[in-house]
Amino acid sequence: MTQSPPRFPTQTLLWQANQSIIELFVNRLDSVESVLPYEYTAFDFCSEKTMKRPSENLGQVLFGERIEPSPYKFEFKKPAVCQKVCTRTYNTNNPSDKAKLDFLKKGMLLNYQHHWIVDNMPVTWCYDVEDGQKFCNPGFPIGCYVTEGGRPKDACVVNSNFNEKDAFYIFNHVDITIHYHIVEHEQLGARLVAAKIEPKSYENPNDSPDCSGGPKFLKSKHTGMFKIPYTYSVNFVEDKNIRWASRWDYILESMPHTNIQWFSIMNSLVIVLFLSGMVAMIMLRTLHKDIARYNQMDSVEDAQEEFGWKLVHGDVFRPPRKGMLLSVFLGSGTQIFIMTFVTLFFACLGFLSPANRGALMTCAVVLWVLLGTPAGYVAARLYKSFGGEKWKTNVLLTAFLCPGVVFADFFVMNLILWGEGSSAAMPFGTLVAILALWFCISVPLTFIGAYFGFKKAGIEHPVRTNQIPRQIPEQSFYTKPFPGIVMGGILPFGCIFIQLFFILNSIWSHQMYYMFGFLFLVFIILVITCSEATILLCYFHLCAEDYHWQWRSFLTSGFTAVYFLVYAIHYFFSKLQITGLASTILYFGYTMIMALIFFLFTGTIGFFACFWFVTKIYSVVKVD
Repeated sequence: MTQSPPRFPTQTLLWQANQSIIELFVNRLDSVESVLPYEYTAFDFCSEKTMKRPSENLGQVLFGERIEPSPYKFEFKKPAVCQKVCTRTYNTNNPSDKAKLDFLKKGMLLNYQHHWIVDNMPVTWCYDVEDGQKFCNPGFPIGCYVTEGGRPKDACVVNSNFNEKDAFYIFNHVDITIHYHIVEHEQLGARLVAAKIEPKSYENPNDSPDCSGGPKFLKSKHTGMFKIPYTYSVNFVEDKNIRWASRWDYILESMPHTNIQWFSIMNSLVIVLFLSGMVAMIMLRTLHKDIARYNQMDSVEDAQEEFGWKLVHGDVFRPPRKGMLLSVFLGSGTQIFIMTFVTLFFACLGFLSPANRGALMTCAVVLWVLLGTPAGYVAARLYKSFGGEKWKTNVLLTAFLCPGVVFADFFVMNLILWGEGSSAAMPFGTLVAILALWFCISVPLTFIGAYFGFKKAGIEHPVRTNQIPRQIPEQSFYTKPFPGIVMGGILPFGCIFIQLFFILNSIWSHQMYYMFGFLFLVFIILVITCSEATILLCYFHLCAEDYHWQWRSFLTSGFTAVYFLVYAIHYFFSKLQITGLASTILYFGYTMIMALIFFLFTGTIGFFACFWFVTKIYSVVKVD
C-alpha cells in the first residue's frame, strides 16, 4: 500500500547517522469503553511546552485528533537505555493533585490508549495472540487495573507480577524499537520503516532511573505522596525486508479478522450479484411480455378489458402530496450522493489513505460545501415539475433544512464534549469556520443552482395527467404502502451489513480502516440493489393500480437507513463496552446523523431509479 510523504516531522525523509534528531509526536488518547477522547496533556504526562504543535486539517479537528510534540527525542542510530523524561509528584491532600490522580486512575480503569507517531508512522504495540500470530495495535495502554478479587483487567493479564489486589498498574516506561533500512543510492542514508513499543512498569526505587524494582502500582485508596518517574529506552534495528512505500503493511495485515473480512465481502458480493441478476431477469421478462401484449391490442374493447399499470397512465405523473419536502430531500440526497461517490473514488486512488490523517473527512466536507449547486438545481427542477410555485421557500429549505438538522445535532454533541473536557470538542474558531463555509459558500451555490433549475422549462412527461384522480382499488397486504416499504429495505441492507460492521469498528473501536476498494465496490452494489429493489416494488404497485409512486420509491430504499439504525443499536449493546451517560448520548447522537445522511442517500437513489423506470415504460407503450 503506497503511502503519501509525511507532513511531520518537518525534515527530510532521509535520516543520516548521528546527525538527525528523531522527534516523537503524541496524539489524543481514546478508549473502546468511552466515546470521549482526551488530549495527551489531560492525564498530566510529561509534556513539551517549547515546540509548536503541527497544524491540523479540518478532518483531524472533527475527529478530535490533537497532535503535539513530546519530550521523547533521540538521535538516529544512537541507542539509549532507561533515559529519564520527568517525574510527576502528587499529594492527595492537595485537591488539584488528587483530581489529577483520580483522572489518571479513571483512564486506566477505562483502558485509555496512547497514540504516538514517529515519521508519520503510528508507533505500534505488537504482542502474541491465538495460534502463534502477532497482532500490532497502533496504540498502547496507559496502565491497567486489578480488581479487589484479584482479577486482572485488560493489559494486566500479560504480566503475572501484576497481582496486587485493587491496584492500578502504571506503564511508566517504554522500550522503543525503530526499524530502518539503508537506502542503496544514498551514502549513510536510511529510512524508517517501523516503530514498535513495549510498555513496562518499574518502581525505580530511590528516584534512580535505572528501570529496576517491581511494577509501579497505585492502590485504589492511596493517600499521601505518590511519585511516578517516566523513562524510556530506544534501540535501532536494520530491516532489509520492509520497503518504505509499504511500511504500513505489517499493521494492516495484522488487523483482527482481516481474512474473515475478505471472505465475508466476497460472499456478500456473490449473493448480491445473484439477487440483482434475479431482479433484472424478472423485470426484463415480465415487462417485455406486458409491453408486447399491450401493443398488440386491436380494439378499444380489448383495452377496456385490460388491467394493471396501463390503466393509471393518466395519474402516474400526478404531483405527490408534500412535494415541497420531497424535492428538498432529493436535492440534499443528490448532494450527498455525489459527495460520497467522489470521496470514495479518491480514496480508491490512494489520496485518502490512513497516512493522510483527516484527509477523508476534509475531502467529504469540502465536496459537500462545493456541491450546493446540484442540490439547488435538482430541488428546484423537481419542485417546478410538481407544479410548485413557492420557489423562495423551496430554495431556503434546500439550503437550510437538512444541513440545519445535522448541525443542530452536532452542536448539541459538541456542547456535551465541551462539558466533559474532551479533545473531540470543536474549538469555537473552527465552529465559526464551518458556519462560514456553509453560509458563505454552500448557501450561495444552492441559490445559483435553484436559479437555473427554476429558469429551465419543466420536465416533459410522456403522458398527460387527467384532471380527475382515478380511484385506487383495495390493495392486498403486500402492495400496501408500509409492508412494501419495510420489505424494500431488506435487500440493500443485506449487501452492506458486513462492510458496515467493519466501518463501525473503525469509528467506535478505533481500528484502522483501509479497504476503500472493497468499500467502493459495495457502494456500487448498494446503488444497483436499491435501484432494482425499488423498481420491482414500484412495478407491483403500478400493476395494482396504485400510482402514488414518488414518496413510496423514496421511502422504500430510504428504509435501509432504519435497518442501519437498528443494527447500530444492536452493535452498541452486543459489541461495545461503552459506559457512562455522556458516551451513550454521544454514540446515539452521532448515529442519528449517520442514519439521516444514509436515509437521504438511499432514498434519492430509489426515487431517480423509479423516475427513470416510469418515464421509460410510459414512453415505450402506446397510450390512447
